[in-house]
Amino acid sequence: MVQPSDQTTVVIVGAGVAGLTLGNFLRRNGVGCVIVEKNSREYVEQRQRAGTVDARGVRMYRAWGLDEVLEGESLPDVAGGFWIDGDELPIDLDDEDNKDSILCPQQILVRNLTDVFLREGGDLRFQAADVTLGDLDSEHPFVRYRDAGGADRAVRCDFIAGCDGDRGVSRASIPAGVLTRYSHEYGYAWLSVLAAVPGTSAGMAIHSRGLAGLIPRGANASRIYLQIPLDATLEQWPDERIWSELAARYGSPREAGPIITKQIVPLRSVVHEPMAHGRLHLLGDAAHIVPPMSAKGINLALNDAETLARAVIEKERTGDSTLLGRYSEDCLRHVWNYQAFAAWITDTMHDAGDPSYAGEFRRKIARAELQRQFASPTANRLFGELTSGVN
Repeated sequence: MVQPSDQTTVVIVGAGVAGLTLGNFLRRNGVGCVIVEKNSREYVEQRQRAGTVDARGVRMYRAWGLDEVLEGESLPDVAGGFWIDGDELPIDLDDEDNKDSILCPQQILVRNLTDVFLREGGDLRFQAADVTLGDLDSEHPFVRYRDAGGADRAVRCDFIAGCDGDRGVSRASIPAGVLTRYSHEYGYAWLSVLAAVPGTSAGMAIHSRGLAGLIPRGANASRIYLQIPLDATLEQWPDERIWSELAARYGSPREAGPIITKQIVPLRSVVHEPMAHGRLHLLGDAAHIVPPMSAKGINLALNDAETLARAVIEKERTGDSTLLGRYSEDCLRHVWNYQAFAAWITDTMHDAGDPSYAGEFRRKIARAELQRQFASPTANRLFGELTSGVN
């Protein structure tokens, strides 16, 4: 029998964007919460991950009075472009839809969310080891862990928010047979490179050699993406080859610099249904994954956080649990809409380049799809809605 040392309304497992956003929303509305995070604060705030907050996400933070979390080293005025076979094409996304989108390095967003949460008295417990979840079907589940000093702790609560990613303990705590996993493997991978070069430009390049991307990750850091075969190895990609290949796919050299890290990322889509079991609710990568081509992972996590926050706040204020009961249904409607967008943009951008993956017919079809985005105001409008997150 667990003897709880604390009690609160919501225990949030994971201090990433989803967990910290949820925690700030709850605290600002008088709902008690505790965030437990297995890593140190330094590790969490330095972890490099995707950082495009779409227009919907920016407007969400503003609506909740958290404009300041997007400040600091965010990059709202980065020059962007789109290249096909070395030729740069103009991008004319609808201004009304996309004017608020912002390139905000995720580590900066996490740092700002952490600062606000702690400044306002939030309870955030780093270095929580051996986290376990229990009594999920009861009125008062618990989260147990070992703190940084080695003491065993437990927190009883009304609800648990699992924000600890694809390999976290939250989803693994749900009994076998409860969830259905839907997944799709795209058949190609990206070489993901973090380089110490100024984050002053962004863009995607389609080329017969494969897709390439250059995305800012801070004032002096950029993320490089190169489409590579699934069976490629890091040994096949020394630093000089990376810069050479990037230049070839863009049609001109990019600014080079020291390479900090590189890894191979197979592209996939995953959805787990339902996104809740008992008093446990899954958010972000714990429930779904989209390929990085769509730039929607962080924004789906933000939608989950806002949806759960509204549901818990409604329950605490009025006793009405209707929104809580609909949490999974409401989130999944949004998730599948953007999984559809992610699958379309991922296949189109890759098929349009290297024909060795899907053949010349698919290459020409994909090129026609892209041409429609530039030629048709209607197609451009829909694309703008989806990229901004307002669709």
